[in-house]
This record gives sequence, C-alpha cells and structure tokens, in this order.
Amino acid sequence: MTAESSEHYDVFIIGGGINGAGIARDAVGRGYSVCLCEAGDFAGGTSSASTKLFHGGLRYLEYFEVRLVREALIEREVLLRAMPHISWPMRFVLPYHPDMRFEGQSPTSKLLSFTMPWLKGSRPAWLIRFGLFLYDNLGGRKILPGTKTLDLRKDEAGRSLKPHFSKAFEYSDCWIDDARLVVLNLMDAAKRGADINRSTRVDRATFQDGKWHVDATNTRTGETKSVTASLIINAAGPWVDEVLKQVFGMNEASNVRLVRGSHIVVAKKFDHDRCYFFQNADGRIIFAIPYEGDYTLIGTTDADHSLEDGKPKISDEERAYLCRMASEYFKEPVSEDDIVWTYSGVRPLFDDGASAAQSATRDYVLKPVPSMGNDSLINIFGGKITTYRKLAESMLELITERLGERGKPWTGGPALPGGDMAVDAVSDQVAILQSAFPFLPAGMAQRLMRTYGTLAHDILGSAHDLDALGQHFGADLYEAEVRYLFENEWVESAQDVLYRRTKIGLRLSDNQANALQSWIEGQLARG
Repeated sequence: MTAESSEHYDVFIIGGGINGAGIARDAVGRGYSVCLCEAGDFAGGTSSASTKLFHGGLRYLEYFEVRLVREALIEREVLLRAMPHISWPMRFVLPYHPDMRFEGQSPTSKLLSFTMPWLKGSRPAWLIRFGLFLYDNLGGRKILPGTKTLDLRKDEAGRSLKPHFSKAFEYSDCWIDDARLVVLNLMDAAKRGADINRSTRVDRATFQDGKWHVDATNTRTGETKSVTASLIINAAGPWVDEVLKQVFGMNEASNVRLVRGSHIVVAKKFDHDRCYFFQNADGRIIFAIPYEGDYTLIGTTDADHSLEDGKPKISDEERAYLCRMASEYFKEPVSEDDIVWTYSGVRPLFDDGASAAQSATRDYVLKPVPSMGNDSLINIFGGKITTYRKLAESMLELITERLGERGKPWTGGPALPGGDMAVDAVSDQVAILQSAFPFLPAGMAQRLMRTYGTLAHDILGSAHDLDALGQHFGADLYEAEVRYLFENEWVESAQDVLYRRTKIGLRLSDNQANALQSWIEGQLARG
C-alpha cells in the first residue's frame, strides 16, 4: 500500500482469515473490485489453529444442526477436488464402550431422556450406528467410503488401544492444511486482480457521500493509505466486535462468544494412517490424528476465552485434560512430558446464549448493520473451515443485492493454485517430481507436493542438486523454497514460514529458526 494511492473498490474486506480470503476470491472472480486488509499475517489467528479437518461435524447432529452438517458433507468432496494437494480423505476410528454418554445439554440427550428414560444418558451402539448412517448419506457421498464396523481385537487400529476396547466404527472425513488453504485462496484472488494487503491495520471507516472512506496503516513500514469502497465486510474473526468499536465507533458492540480450542502434539502414538475419535465420560470428544509423519495431534478443548486474556495459549488445565482423556484410550499413556508443541485458537462463535462453550452453534451468521452505511457494512460471525466456500457464496448474494450482479457462482469448480490434478493423483505427482529432480529425498518430494502441489516445480526451477537450492536452514528447508514464499506468499517472519506456510518448525532448532529470521529481515530491508 502506498500513501499517495486513493482508489475506489466495490468491496473492502477487513480480515485475512479463511472467511475473508474465500470472499475475496469469489468476489473478484465475479468481476467486483476487491481490497482486503489483514492487521497481521494471513491465517495468523483462528484459521491456522484448527484441528486441520474438513468434516461434516458428526457431533453437530446431536444438536439437530442438520443443515450445517449436510452443507459441510457436500462441501467435503467439492473441496477435495479443488485442492487434492493440501487435503485428503482420512478414515476415523470411533472405539465403542458401554459407558459412552451424550453431552448433557444436547437436544438429543434431552429428547432421549424423555422418550427413552431407561438409557439414563448412555449412548447405545445402535444409535451411534444410526448417526453414522445419516452422516454417510446426508451429503450425497461419492468419493469417500462409507462406515464399517471394526473388531479391534484383530484390526491394526486396536493395537495401540487398551485391550478392553473390542469394537469400533470406522467412517470417513478429510484432512486439510488450514493455513495453506487461506493463502491459496488469497493467491488466486490476487492473481485475478484483488488488492491483498498484510500487516495493514484499518484505523477508521466513515460513510459519507454514499460511500465508505477507509484509512489504513502498514504496521511494518508505517505507510498509510486512504481508499473508498461501496461496501465493507467485517471478517475480523475474534476481533469482529473490536473492529466495530475501534474502526466504526460502535462502542456497545457485543455479538461474539469466544471459545478457545487448544491442541497438543506428541511423538507418534500409532503406526497406521487413520485418525481416532475419542469420547469422554461427559460426552465431550477429542481427535488423535497422524501429524507430519512423526507426530500425533490431539485436540481440541472448548473453553470460554476473553480478548483481555491476550493471545490464546493452552492452559495447565487443558494440557492435563487432553493427556488424561487420550490416556483413557491409549495403551501407552500420554503424559505432559510427551508434548513437543501446543497451539491454541479462538473460535468467534455467534453468541446464541448457549450455556456451555461446546454447545454454542458452529453455524455462520452474516449480519448487516442497518444503522451504518445504508446497510453496506456486513459482519461475519462464526463459521467453520469446511463451509468457508458456502459462506462466501452466501455473502456474495448479499453483495449482489447491494451492488448488482457481476457474475454467477463459480468457485465449486476451478482448482486452487497447485491443485490441478486428480483427487487420487498425488502419489503420481510425487513420482513425476522425483523424476524431474532425482536428487530430491523421498520425504522432501512428498512434503513439497503436499504443500505446493504442481507449483513445487516452480520452486525447484532448474536446480540439479540440493546445493543449487541455496542456503540450508535445517531439515529439508532450503533458500529456494523460502524465496518462493517471500516473493509469492507474503512472508515477513520466520514464524510465517515455520508454522503457517509450512509446519517444518517442529524440526528446526532455535538457532536455525533465528538464521531464517535473519534471512527474511535482510530481504525486507532490501525492499
């Protein structure tokens, strides 16, 4: 952003998480002029702190959120086709035991306590199987296999579990690299003409003469910019109310319930590629997921959070809870000493008055502010990664009502950058990459393809050996990759590279991370 620019945009978006990124891509692809500003790094908050799943939300069926679940189930396969490099099918193992119970406040629990009081809150196997039948069929599943029953005494999935777990149900959902999903949407939006700005804080927005006047500041360079826009979308996630207060002067704004979800990463607990779905005695659930080859990701928690608490971080209680709950299932207990990394994010859920954090709706709410700008300020509350594209389409309906139609829905077809391959073609593409660059170690070729897809060829260029990739920062991270990220993916710090654009930070030492930071600072200094 330059101080002297003064442009007009159809749509101005505040927030560079998954909702803002998805809307920017959809809107610019339909012919609207778009400017997006993010105060920090893209996916720097909630959108990089998920459980990394594209899923329908099996447990949301207990809250009768059938529309949300059906929409998410349909989207799983749409998204798999659009980004097969950063998402893939995964089988989930749900061990059954007689003590499984419903969450006490769920509508299903309340209904069954009235209609089948003899169950006394327990979750019978037949009812779980019925729920999985609905889950298999609500979304018109075509790619993913359906549910089956496992004998854990014979199946490999039972080896790492305590011996009294003898039966499980196995169903399908999908993995997603959440932060890369955000960046790829923004890359595609920028390629189509959107003005995408990171480290850019929106200071003030006022409505006059039939349009919005917006002032913003680049927090790294200090440069300022003033633009005008026909419509503003507040997609600031956990900070949506803060933006309403500080940017628009709506001091009484109070729409969001912040719920913290924390995760732990431990050394690999099992050797297969399936995920576990564990249920606690109180009805709450966690996942245990294969992560980055050598690790297991365990989460999540549900705890109310306040912005006054600062950047979300896992509490001692959450650490203990995740270790204790996983240890109820795993033969080898999970201790806090096993934890190699943690991360926490805040879900900005629409405050629907639910009494418990885990009961608050995960559905999204798009809410115009009639008192501001003739209905041309629209806030986003809630949402989930799986339905980000549908949320964007719903937002575009509101934009079309206000600005007129420029184009039809289109994002259900074209692949995201690097995803121009068949759903099941990643292994073939890895082989093609290794054939073109035979010096690549197998693990590195796999990681590059899973991170960048067919764009991995651009990163490697004409390199004929590893030395030609430039400075080695540690593990299999080389200068050629970092330079690509710097030039194409808005990187400004080592953290951007190590824990958002990639997850390779788990394998680098502090000294190696510091060397990477110095390299990036040198590039920024050169302008």
